[in-house]
Amino acid sequence: MKPTQTTLNTGVVLLFAVACGLAVGNVYYAQPLLDAMAEAFAMDPAIIGIVVALTQVGYGVGLLLLVPLGDLLNRRRLIVTQTLLSALALLMIALASNSAWLLIGMTLTGLLAVVTQVLVAYAATLAIPAQRGRVVGVVTSGIVVGILLARTVAGGMADLAGWRSIYLLSAGLTLVMALLLFRVLPKHENTQPASSYAALLGSVFTLFKEEPVLRQRAMLALMTFASAMVLWTPMVLPLSAPPLSLCHTQIGLFGLAGAAGALAAARAGHLADRGLGQWTSGLSLLLMLVSWLPIALTQSSLWALLLGVITLDLGLQAVHVTSQSMIYSVRPEAQSRLTAGYMLFYSIGSALGSIGSTAMYAWGGWLGVCLLGAGINAVALVYWWRTLTFKTPEPCGEGASPLTTMDFGRSDQPRSFPRNMLSSTSSRRTQP
Repeated sequence: MKPTQTTLNTGVVLLFAVACGLAVGNVYYAQPLLDAMAEAFAMDPAIIGIVVALTQVGYGVGLLLLVPLGDLLNRRRLIVTQTLLSALALLMIALASNSAWLLIGMTLTGLLAVVTQVLVAYAATLAIPAQRGRVVGVVTSGIVVGILLARTVAGGMADLAGWRSIYLLSAGLTLVMALLLFRVLPKHENTQPASSYAALLGSVFTLFKEEPVLRQRAMLALMTFASAMVLWTPMVLPLSAPPLSLCHTQIGLFGLAGAAGALAAARAGHLADRGLGQWTSGLSLLLMLVSWLPIALTQSSLWALLLGVITLDLGLQAVHVTSQSMIYSVRPEAQSRLTAGYMLFYSIGSALGSIGSTAMYAWGGWLGVCLLGAGINAVALVYWWRTLTFKTPEPCGEGASPLTTMDFGRSDQPRSFPRNMLSSTSSRRTQP
């Protein structure tokens, strides 16, 4: 069945978003619970970040091995199957009797949580081109809000019934979601020519070779999500220790602040549809860099941390939504593989940020953590600026204005500029 405009109504888009939020939240419940897990399994706090890191490793493997299947198999069936298996992995974590079973369960949970990316690519396929950025923005907002609310819910559940309770609850909710997805998801058969699994995986690397926008946006994903994990992974350590001594519920509430920032960035998809993705990205990266100043004042002011969390997650979500909208416009027929390639770097960045941040906290305290996060964001901002001097693809939606859009074309296309910039650039540049 060929996707049409009526295939993806508002209710289905919201279900996509909720399903994504629930699935990805499973990966992040552990962050405010790391101290409790370390105590339960006698693990050194300096290495407890491995719990989050292995989840991200599993996520990365899933991105490479499972997400491309969305371009080969029936996506509806694939999504429901992964969701059912996720419920079993969560049950394994809840019943873990030692650290080995905990880490295995976390890795499997990360592996199966990539169903979120299959959902995003499916939503992008069903959406008409003029609304693709908006749809991707809504669904991706579900992912980011799920990540952030996971911390709040996990913290509250841990104080009420112990850290295992959140995984038992999520296993039940995930099972219910699998049934809903089976009933509601639109039926849509892939129209791509039949291909072998090996060829499909190889084509992910071919896309990296052929598409500059994928390479550049993947590198930005690596750096921005590494920076975000530098904040969120070790944050429980100073907040739970004297003099702050916050409980898990209070620590988890900072996830609500991050969710507010993420929701505020939902309009980034609209801006990308108008062809303003590059400049939205630059401003968002600058916001992320500036956010580390109030974050550094955490131990003297929780209000400063609140401001920093909102600002950082606003920038993170805006860059992420913009990047996905841009890469999906490059090869509409390969959206699952584009997602796999892009999000693989997200997972690598998240894993590196998780491991590096707890080690940095043990060595340099909270100030060291903030310097690490700010340094990563500074490199990301410089990298973004450097990409502006190259031919970076920039999608231009139907509503884009030629007077407000800079077109960074594909490698085989000439670079074009807004008319009001031609006079100022012609004396300094020549068209390739």
